[in-house]
Order: sequence, then structure tokens, then C-alpha cells
Amino acid sequence: QANELLRCADIALYQAKADGRGTWCFYGSEMDKRLHERRCQEDELRRAITEGQFEAYYQPRYLSKGMCINGAEALLRWHHPTRGLLLPEQFIPLAEETGLIVPLGEWVLRKACLEASNWSDELVVSVNISPLQLRVGDLYQMIISALKDSGLPASRLELEITETALLQENESTLDVLNRLKSLGLRLAMDDFGTGYSSLSNLRNYPFDMIKIDGSFVAGMSHSVENHSIVKALIDLGHGLSMRVTAEGVETLEQLNLLLADGCSELQGFHMSHPLPANELHALLSTARLSDEVKQ
Repeated sequence: QANELLRCADIALYQAKADGRGTWCFYGSEMDKRLHERRCQEDELRRAITEGQFEAYYQPRYLSKGMCINGAEALLRWHHPTRGLLLPEQFIPLAEETGLIVPLGEWVLRKACLEASNWSDELVVSVNISPLQLRVGDLYQMIISALKDSGLPASRLELEITETALLQENESTLDVLNRLKSLGLRLAMDDFGTGYSSLSNLRNYPFDMIKIDGSFVAGMSHSVENHSIVKALIDLGHGLSMRVTAEGVETLEQLNLLLADGCSELQGFHMSHPLPANELHALLSTARLSDEVKQ
């Protein structure tokens, strides 16, 4: 009976931690079910990494001048054996909670570098970096290895780090980012505008680009306030000599507003959904032929 009490207490403690700091809860039988489901999901995720069930998709990014493709963001897809194709929001939170984001992040980085090495020389590949990757392991050496193995020049790799992730970090993060920057790669602040220390982050961290969060872009055509925020963020980025990318561009109206506001680069469903590597290659080939005809 004592062992059973300890087991139940441990489950309740696990649930309290999951609910947030400074909380407590009573044990309930439903917790057993949730814990079992979570452990099964974690086992599935581990198996997926081992068995290669993931695929990198790429969403093109367009220069505002001429609307030509100048790069693409690598985005994970999970070919789940029973649930079908899963999007990042369906498994990345679990990967971050369990620490599996570290091997998963390394896989997508190496895959993206390898596939981007076959693109035109001017195209950049962007890869998302988790806060845990900044803290655990040697991200610097792993990136050096990925670039060496793929043959991709560092100047064609861009790492995206969310603004909210930086709020959790300290001086060691700045050291890591400065070391990465010394390799010659690019750094982008992702989801810009959703955190609470944007100006200090822009001043203190070595970013080359900011990516305006899609939630602001979505409201541009319906809200003068949202449009004003987007324009202010664009002007701020340019004032700091940074490129500015707008994410989540889904309508022609949003596109035209962003072009009028002088946004550097654009990304979203209106131009292209994320594509498998072979479909992106076909799109890039078509775009290259079109440019040659124009010349």
C-alpha cells in the first residue's frame, strides 16, 4: 500500500509540475490514463526519430522587389503510421517537453543543409532552433559538422530563434549566438512582436533579420491598429539595418499592403504552401527558366 501511495503522489506531482510553477493538485484516477497516453506518445515520437518517419518541407520566401524566391524555411512533417501527416504544432510541444527536440532539431538541420546544397547559389535555407538546443549539447559544433558534411556555405544558412525563447535565456545564449554568427551564417528573430523585450533583444543580440509574427499580418486588412503595428515594426527593422520578413501572408490585400509599407521579404500561403523537397525543386526550376526567358 505504501508503494501505491508513493506512486499516486508521484503522478500528482508530475501533473502539478505540468500545470505550472507553484501549483498543487490531488491525485485522481484519470491522471493514470493521461500519464499512460503521454508515455505512449513519447514512445511513438522516439520510434519515429529512429525509424525516419519525418520529412522536411520547405516554404518559399519571396523578395518584395520582383517577387522572386530568395530562400525557404524548413518545416517538419511527421508521417505517422496511423494518424497520417502531422503538422509541427501536433508534435513539437511534446518534443520540447521530453527533450527529443534536440535530436529532432539536429536531423532537420542536417537534412535542410544537405538539400539546400543542391539549390541555386543565391538561395538561403532557414531552420528553426529550439531554446533547448541553445542550452543543451554543442549547437556550434553540430552546425559546423552539418555545413561540412553537406558542403553548404555558412552564408546560405539562416537560424530562426523565437523572441519569446530569448526571454528565457541569459548571457550564455548571447555567447552561443555570437559564436554562431562568427561562422558567417545568418540569424533571424522569429515571431517578432509577440514577446516583451523586443527593443533590448534587437540591441543586444546579433540578428540580421526580424520575422513579423503572422498574427499581426492576419489583422492588417481589418484593423488600422494592426496595420500601424506592422508598419512600425518594418520601419524599426530597417532603421536598425535589418531585413524584415512578414510571415503568414494569406491574401492579395495583405500582400499589397506589405509591399506598400516596404517590407523586405514575404512568406505565406498566398504565394506558396510548404512543399516537399521535390516539389520545391520543380518550383525553383520553373522560376529559373522564367527568369532566363525574361533576360
